Amino acid sequence: MLVVQKFGGSSVADAKRIFNVAQIITEKYSEGNSVIVVVSAQGDTTDELIEKAKEINPAASRREMDMLLSSGEQISISLLAMAIEKLGFPVVSLLGWQAGYHTNSTHTTARIKRIERERIKTELDKNKIVIIAGFQGINRFGDITTLGRGGSDTSAVAVAAAMHADVCQLYTDVEGVFTADPRKIKNAQKLPEITYDEMLELATLGAQVLNNRSVEMAKKYNVEIEVLSSLNQSSGTMVREVTKMEKMLIKSVAKDDNVARVMIVGIPDRPGMAFQIFSRIAKAHINVDIILQSVGRDNTKDITFTVSADKGEDAVTALKDYIELIGGKSISYDTNVAKISIVGAGMETHEGVAARMFEALGDAGINIHMISTSEIKVSVLIDASEADRAVSMVHSAFFDDLSIK
Repeated sequence: MLVVQKFGGSSVADAKRIFNVAQIITEKYSEGNSVIVVVSAQGDTTDELIEKAKEINPAASRREMDMLLSSGEQISISLLAMAIEKLGFPVVSLLGWQAGYHTNSTHTTARIKRIERERIKTELDKNKIVIIAGFQGINRFGDITTLGRGGSDTSAVAVAAAMHADVCQLYTDVEGVFTADPRKIKNAQKLPEITYDEMLELATLGAQVLNNRSVEMAKKYNVEIEVLSSLNQSSGTMVREVTKMEKMLIKSVAKDDNVARVMIVGIPDRPGMAFQIFSRIAKAHINVDIILQSVGRDNTKDITFTVSADKGEDAVTALKDYIELIGGKSISYDTNVAKISIVGAGMETHEGVAARMFEALGDAGINIHMISTSEIKVSVLIDASEADRAVSMVHSAFFDDLSIK
């Protein structure tokens, strides 16, 4: 059996945890499996490197940032390989380019184009454990690239797909995927399994268990993912195409406080206005989430939409001149908001799910600013100060009487 394992930065944060990870890897190897391991930089190394760069040059080029940031994984893979050597097992550590990861040339947010498998296969044929630096690759010009936040998840799923691995185990500091953040909701329950689509929604909506690009890739290449904790031996959560949990209305409640609400007031109520506004947003490379347009009055209308918090000011900058040109009254943005979402494929066949969510929020006196729905999610925008209480109330409405098995 070929197993791909991925360990995040917290799992290899210090010597004790590195030896713990080495034990997990060698136990799997000792069972007769071939093992490929993808590792992130230790602890907060990436953030610390970013701060070092700012001290030297706040406007450093993306190419040089990739050269710097890729060094974090080089440290962690070599230390982990040393630990495995000390335990008496054959091992080799490889940087992304050595392992054959080829990407496009978009520095700091590169995408994997292909993986040349020869080096990995050669090392596996020598019965070695292969340790690969996550989060990085090389472009067609021979320059090192990095994949952006959560890129090690994507690296692991990509190599699992390329090597036709039997399973891809992603080890984190939580025991799996829960019905809510277990650090905030005491009665949050671990899910034994969840579909790709549900997990993708959760990843996109702020759940920090998996990177959304890794889930997209897993769904595309049908790579089964198991989310596990590196800190204990408990079972995790399987992420796959089809699950047996048909009776569950929803799988999880998610909170996203990385949100900005952009408000445009008093634009002319005539055809083409929405296109003009959102085409400018698209040209500025800003992703839009929830959109609300008011009913026209006095020949004007208002449009409100949400973007990530760090893009609020960019959205206003992209639109301000145009809004003034067409006689709009104002444009502004606000980051004191949060998005609360419920996710579950069961919503497709059960009526009243949204009503139950709205009832829970209403009973708690929490006002809803915006609503967005799809076949497997309902999202609401509320005041940020109410976010944690909202998650608790909505979670209680759906899960207090539910036992997940």
